[in-house]
Amino acid sequence: MSIEQIVVLAIVQGITEFLPISSSGHLILVPALMHWKDQGLIVDVMVHMGSFLAVVVYFWRDIVQLTIGGLELLRGRMSPRARMALYIIIATIPAVIFGLIVKKTGFEEHVRGPLIVAINAVLFGIVMFIADQYSRQGRRMEDLSLLQALLIGVAQAIAIIPGTSRSGITMAAGRFLELTRAEAARFSFLVGVPAIAGAGVLVLGEAISKGEAISTDALLTGALTFFVALGAIAFLMRVITRIGLVPFVIYRFILAAILFYLIFTGYFA
Repeated sequence: MSIEQIVVLAIVQGITEFLPISSSGHLILVPALMHWKDQGLIVDVMVHMGSFLAVVVYFWRDIVQLTIGGLELLRGRMSPRARMALYIIIATIPAVIFGLIVKKTGFEEHVRGPLIVAINAVLFGIVMFIADQYSRQGRRMEDLSLLQALLIGVAQAIAIIPGTSRSGITMAAGRFLELTRAEAARFSFLVGVPAIAGAGVLVLGEAISKGEAISTDALLTGALTFFVALGAIAFLMRVITRIGLVPFVIYRFILAAILFYLIFTGYFA
């Protein structure tokens, strides 16, 4: 890959993985807009691992508590941190099931493309706006019930469809459940840790089966993704606490408008 492609892919993945504007949608669109060939599975693995490490570093205190909680669960203890670890596990299950179904049926290949991204950018942008502006807030993620954690997990599963945004749909679900904006974002990031790690492992397995080797380009892209993603998380936590999701909703609408224009003028033909 050229240095231009490495930098652009790392910036796009690092920013869009966590900002509620859809990373999968942007990773479909950027190569199409730039007329680049597919970057390969190993690069996909590295950018996922860069994103994963960024969450672990930023939320390391929560990760430590959840790890201890997970060990307590194995010992049969149900402390507050064990209960939260259980919630994260439960919220991950729908994404795992849906992901396996998608992989087995090839469903994702039928929902990729600029038009799907544009439609979902608008549709889920509206959902995010309603959740953010009209839901009461005051609850912490520790106040969630097991069923509510599962509902956020179902929302995360929907994000497999490009243009949805994993962070956007899970934060919207959290806001509908009356979590504060900061707590909705916090739970969104934590519930995304197993999902991002799992996606990376699946793609790695696929890459190994195809005999792809880890290149210097892939490592460089992953490392750059880590630093960009870390900055994106810090940025989102500041913005969502002070302003909410509205700036990201506006961005989604602008992106959709540009896409519809390009589609109807035959740019992607």
